[in-house]
Amino acid sequence: MSKMTIAGVAVLALSINVGLSGPAWSVNDEPLTEKWAPSEWGKDDKAGAVNRTTPAIVLQAIKLVKQGKVATLGKVYQSDMPMFGVRSWKLTIPGLPSSGPVPFGPRELVGNDEVVTAEIGQVGTQFDGPGHIGVRTSKGDFFYNGRILSEVAGAYGVGPLGVEHVAQKGFVCRGVLLNAAAYRGMDQLPIPAPPPNKGDPGIITDADVKAMVKRQGIAPIGEGDCVFLYTGHGNIWHPSKWDTFDAAEKKKRVAAFNAGEPGFGTSACKYMASRKIILTAADSWAVEAVAPNFAGETAQPFECHLELLTKRGIWNLENLDLSQLVADNVSEFLFVWSPLKIKGGTGSPGNPMALY
Repeated sequence: MSKMTIAGVAVLALSINVGLSGPAWSVNDEPLTEKWAPSEWGKDDKAGAVNRTTPAIVLQAIKLVKQGKVATLGKVYQSDMPMFGVRSWKLTIPGLPSSGPVPFGPRELVGNDEVVTAEIGQVGTQFDGPGHIGVRTSKGDFFYNGRILSEVAGAYGVGPLGVEHVAQKGFVCRGVLLNAAAYRGMDQLPIPAPPPNKGDPGIITDADVKAMVKRQGIAPIGEGDCVFLYTGHGNIWHPSKWDTFDAAEKKKRVAAFNAGEPGFGTSACKYMASRKIILTAADSWAVEAVAPNFAGETAQPFECHLELLTKRGIWNLENLDLSQLVADNVSEFLFVWSPLKIKGGTGSPGNPMALY
């Protein structure tokens, strides 16, 4: 297993359960005192920043398709893929053929179905929705737009925090790919050291984001954009060669992939939020920088998740295959995708599309 041992996962789970703020008796009232809710779209909003998408933004994004090329950005879902902690993906086909065994009709039709047991929205290529990350406050567990978990959710779904409300809108936007590996002059950015880590090459800061935009010769990040980060970390979970590795090699790579990751620091996330983006995404499992102790640019674990998802309704896509875009030296593209309409789900699997 990776450095994220069962004990480590338990500590992280405890941290999340207490609002990522410390001992079990602590609370974090920032969302209340800083008035994270209601959102700018009103107290009843359930979709977040995707509300920024207008017909004008869609029409402008469509103009980025010039070669007629398509890249699918999802990775293959399979039981031995890297997964966080004790999450799992198991697919079985109960009998072959499973729609029978008696054939249908005079032409003897047979068929198959599968049964999938998984954390369906939080494994593999995954979308983080409104019900995924919150903060424990003195009023209860605070999620996007001020919804208190105990008041809206239960064992069969997270109610108004469900991913289906974002899925109703979907994403059609200008995709911006920031090639951090090329910017750093590396094939793969390193996992950052714990704070203080100023200047760590594994952390992408606000200054780095601005420099990459300038270096790549594209227009500044703007309202309605979806921002993608290529770090090279995703190549540990190789997008095309995974099934050529034996079990020992896969185990080694799973451990390396899960040990931490390079990515956005909180300064970058705050900067992109100020530019009114609607989505962050990357070739890694959290998108933001994660040191071995789960900290990032600051000591706060998963700092960007809090700043973007919980506070601002800016959603997140993880574990993408960006290799074709990198190979074709693409910096801008039309991004088209929607989460599945899973009622009450915290997230969604999927196979996002880039057109350029």
